[in-house]
Amino acid sequence: MTLAAVGYVTKKALKESSGKPLRYTETSLFGSEYNPNGKFIVVGNNRAWFASVTMENGLISKVT
Repeated sequence: MTLAAVGYVTKKALKESSGKPLRYTETSLFGSEYNPNGKFIVVGNNRAWFASVTMENGLISKVT
């Protein structure tokens, strides 16, 4: 699943947001893919970078 991460200019900025809710925009035409407890791929502005995000209780717990 892929989500477009909005408000994060760089992957480093996303990593610095650990412990906070993810700011994102759904990109799926088939409904919501966001899960407050799980792991998924996000894409940065203009597809300049990608990251794997792990969420726990609606907060960012890990970014790789």
